[in-house]
Amino acid sequence: MASCVLSECGIRPLPRFYPKPTNSFASNPSPTLKLNPPTTPLPSLNSRSGFFPRTRNWALNVATPLTTLEIPPEEEDARRFDPGAPPPFNLADIRAAIPKHCWVKNPWRSMSYVVRDVAIVFGLAAVAAYFNSWILWPLYWFAQGTMFWALFVLGHDCGHGSFSNDPRLNSVAGHLLHSSILVPYHGWRISHRTHHQNHGHVENDESWHPLPESLYKKLEKATQIFRFTLPFPMLAYPFYLWGRSPGKNGSHFDPDSDLFLPKEKKDVVTSTACWTAMAALLVGLNFVMGPIQMLKLYAIPYWIFVMWLDFVTYLHHHGHEDKLPWYRGKEWSYLRGGLTTLDRDYGWINNIHHDIGTHVIHHLFPQIPHYHLVEATEAAKPVLGKYYREPKNSGPLPLHLLGSLIKSMQQDHFVSDTGDVVYYEADPKLSGQRT
Repeated sequence: MASCVLSECGIRPLPRFYPKPTNSFASNPSPTLKLNPPTTPLPSLNSRSGFFPRTRNWALNVATPLTTLEIPPEEEDARRFDPGAPPPFNLADIRAAIPKHCWVKNPWRSMSYVVRDVAIVFGLAAVAAYFNSWILWPLYWFAQGTMFWALFVLGHDCGHGSFSNDPRLNSVAGHLLHSSILVPYHGWRISHRTHHQNHGHVENDESWHPLPESLYKKLEKATQIFRFTLPFPMLAYPFYLWGRSPGKNGSHFDPDSDLFLPKEKKDVVTSTACWTAMAALLVGLNFVMGPIQMLKLYAIPYWIFVMWLDFVTYLHHHGHEDKLPWYRGKEWSYLRGGLTTLDRDYGWINNIHHDIGTHVIHHLFPQIPHYHLVEATEAAKPVLGKYYREPKNSGPLPLHLLGSLIKSMQQDHFVSDTGDVVYYEADPKLSGQRT
């Protein structure tokens, strides 16, 4: 191509060419072509210098844009990443990346956490009862409820067998810890095992699993509102122990529940008896100390503990800024289901509740003691890649997670009845019912 062309009328300049704008994304710009006019002006046809100029520019000048919009490689990869796709690694790859000492259980170290937490519980109660001040009671309720939650986490470790290699020690410690906060140890341990074995499965998961759309629509309107309107979902745990989730039958206290195998009935009876003994002790203390004092010392902290439990366990499986998949059928696997869980940062509470926020590795390998979870997670991150979602840093208290909780309650209502890889959908009729 040249800067001028010979026509029937003589030599004339080429028309200026302007590339037509495209509708491509700014993040993937097309190269800009610019045809520069010749630097030497063309002579007129009447010029004395003749029909052809003394200097000619037959080159095609291509101008490169001064600035280009480029997507960082990591952002471009993230846009292409499909969290529902099978990962390019397996459980053995993750296991091999975790240092061997992270699998070692130290019963003395585990018991030291029990001693510490129990001493704090009794110390808080003694101080609160001694001063009996309405200025201090709210602080006590929050602190003691948080410590009840810490006791639960230690009993949870007993249930997984990560407390020690001795089943008898695990059972005794687990019963003492869980019964003290009105949790049936074996009943919960068995259902929680079901949760881990089926995590991320729409129908088979046990706790905080999604409802299929058809089941959701069969719920009474009041049930829908209570299930997704704060603070009611954060008070659900005791009711779950008695009646499980919608669509599932049975009780954690009933040895004949379909939650349990026939060989597990004796364990369930034992735990229900321990729970009953603790409930009787609390009734007796009401007569000794008075119901108001017991309300302040135990009942209110108990409900703070319940809120901690529901808050933490819900956000381990919900509330990420990106929709995460749930599986059915052949698409589900233990690994893929476990990779949909989330780590959370709880600030100062991390140490108090024994790093339960490091949840991904815990879900995949629940036999790792809680005091090795942080190190095991760091070692596994290079293998997990984008399947590990880095938690947002917390301040001293995890107030940032309240926004994630509220948003999830507004958007995560049910999943489709069909499909083996599904994502939460929102019920627009509930949009006006949010807190």
